[in-house]
Amino acid sequence: MSAPVVFIDGQHGTTGIRIASLLGARADLELIRIDDARRKDPAVRAECLRAADVAVLCLPDAASAQALALLADSDTRVIDTSSARRTDPAWVYGLPELSREQRAAIRGAARVANPGCYPQGVILALRPLIESGRVDAGCPFTVNAVSGYSGGGRQMVEAYQASPPTAAGDAGVPISLYGLAGDHKHLPEMHRFSGARDVPLFVPAVDHRYCGMLVSMPLPAAWLRGLSREDVHAVWRERYQGEPLVRALSPRECDAALREGRYLDLPDEGMGNALDLLVFGNAASGLVLVARLDNLGKGASGNAVQCLNLMLGLEETRGLIPATGAAA
Repeated sequence: MSAPVVFIDGQHGTTGIRIASLLGARADLELIRIDDARRKDPAVRAECLRAADVAVLCLPDAASAQALALLADSDTRVIDTSSARRTDPAWVYGLPELSREQRAAIRGAARVANPGCYPQGVILALRPLIESGRVDAGCPFTVNAVSGYSGGGRQMVEAYQASPPTAAGDAGVPISLYGLAGDHKHLPEMHRFSGARDVPLFVPAVDHRYCGMLVSMPLPAAWLRGLSREDVHAVWRERYQGEPLVRALSPRECDAALREGRYLDLPDEGMGNALDLLVFGNAASGLVLVARLDNLGKGASGNAVQCLNLMLGLEETRGLIPATGAAA
């Protein structure tokens, strides 16, 4: 039996490069490669897209739509990493840990919308707490998050590498807020899949390092109804029991994760393809939920490979690095 054929359309972008590195050494797949000089030729792209069992689109929204047009009437299955189809009911949302039923939906899907990296943290932290009734869906959720600059895609990566941002008299700018107009493209999927009644207030930031992501969500004391850190961990532990790529840290482990007992640092590629859930604070002053991940690891690239494995009927974590000490 021949190996499944995979084509990454956009294999020279940030997400595509990481996916290609995860798939490149695998003998159980045939990866179609296209040289740089021909990658924008519509006829060549169409040929590669149609020859694949699964096409992974690592393209901006408009270019992704063009690729889908080239696939019209084709049997090729698609994973789209752009933001354009994540809340489209005709597409399956590609977050395997979303619910008990989501893996089966992804396995059988012809069209899978890969989730954004920020929303993964929001959804995986909040949804079990809201579904269990421990947190009110009407709570005014705020999301404060920071990512390495690879989260901004190829153009941001090239801009940073060509000329890192500097401030007068400083060696470099440590962090910058962005998306302050309140129209970030990740908001619709955060709202739809987290279970929150209202759209969260989202304040993202970019740190001037390549990768790593922290997504934090404060829960005001007035909305907690006595909910403790131990309660949050118990809900997460039950929900993510046995999950290979999500780890719910106990309060003790959360405290141990703090550098000098006070700083939670951005992770790097050492996070692999896992996502950690942490909780800090107390019932009297409020809690802070945190998701920690590599924005390319469990984020865009690693999650796409996870979905690809499911769609091809393979072991879900093949080629990926599972969470160390995943909740059991």
